[in-house]
Amino acid sequence: MKKRLLYMILVLIALLIPSGVIMAEEVHDIRLVDEAGLLTDDEQESILSKLDSVSEKHKFEVVVVTMASIGDSYPDDFAGDYYDYNNYGYNDSRDGILLLVSMEDRDWHISTTGYGITAFTDAGIEYISDKFLPDLSTGNYFAAFDTFVEECDSFIKHARNDEPYDIGNMPKHYNAFLIIGGSVLAGLLTAIIVVVIFVGQLKSVRAQKTAAEYIVSGSMKVEDSRDIYLYSNVSKRARPKQTSSSAGGSSTRTSSSGTRHGGGGGKF
Repeated sequence: MKKRLLYMILVLIALLIPSGVIMAEEVHDIRLVDEAGLLTDDEQESILSKLDSVSEKHKFEVVVVTMASIGDSYPDDFAGDYYDYNNYGYNDSRDGILLLVSMEDRDWHISTTGYGITAFTDAGIEYISDKFLPDLSTGNYFAAFDTFVEECDSFIKHARNDEPYDIGNMPKHYNAFLIIGGSVLAGLLTAIIVVVIFVGQLKSVRAQKTAAEYIVSGSMKVEDSRDIYLYSNVSKRARPKQTSSSAGGSSTRTSSSGTRHGGGGGKF
C-alpha cells in the first residue's frame, strides 16, 4: 500500500513539473553560447561560472554569445532577437544584458532589456566596451569576456545601490603608477627646497633686490627724472564657447518580438 502511494505521488510530481505548476525557481537558458569556438573548455567553464554567479546574485541576466556568422542580420537585430527567443531575463520585464560577438565581419553588440536599459546607459556601454575591446581585438577572448562580466557586476550593483553610471557619473579608476610617481616627485621637490634654503643661509654675500643698495649715500644726485610712454601692445582672443553635454540615458529600439531593447555596438 505504501509503495503504491509513493508511486502515485511520484507520478503526480512528474505530471505537474512540465506544466509549470511546481517550479522551484525561474528557468534560464545557458548564459554562455560559444558557437564560434573562441574559448577552451576550461575557459568556457570559468566564464559560465561567473555569468551564473553574477546573474543569480543580482537576479539580472548576463549573457555572452559568440557566432561564426549571423548571416544577413544586423548585429542589433540578431542580439535582441536571440535574447527574446531564448527565454533570457528575470522578472516580467526580462531584466538582462547580452554581449554578441560575430566573427565573420568582426561585429560586437550589447543588447539590454528591462532594467538593463536603466542600469546600462549609452555612456555606460561605451565605457564598458573601452575596457574589453582591446583584448577582443587582439584575440584574447577569455580576458575580454571576463572583463565584460566584471564590469556588468559593478554596473548593476552601482545602479541598484546608488544610481546608474552615466555622463558625469562614471567609474573612477586611479592609476597606481601615477599616485606613486606623484608622491616621489613631491618628496623630491620638498628636498630640493630644503637644500636651497640651507645653502642660502650659508652665503655671506647676497644679491640685493634693487640697484640703490649698491650706491653710497650722497654720491649720486639725479637732476631730472620722468616717465615716457612709448607704445602699447594689446592682444585679443575669442572667448571659448560653452558646449552642452548630452542628456545621457539609453537609446532604444524594438525587436521583432515586440520587446524594447537598449544597447550599442561596433567593430573590433
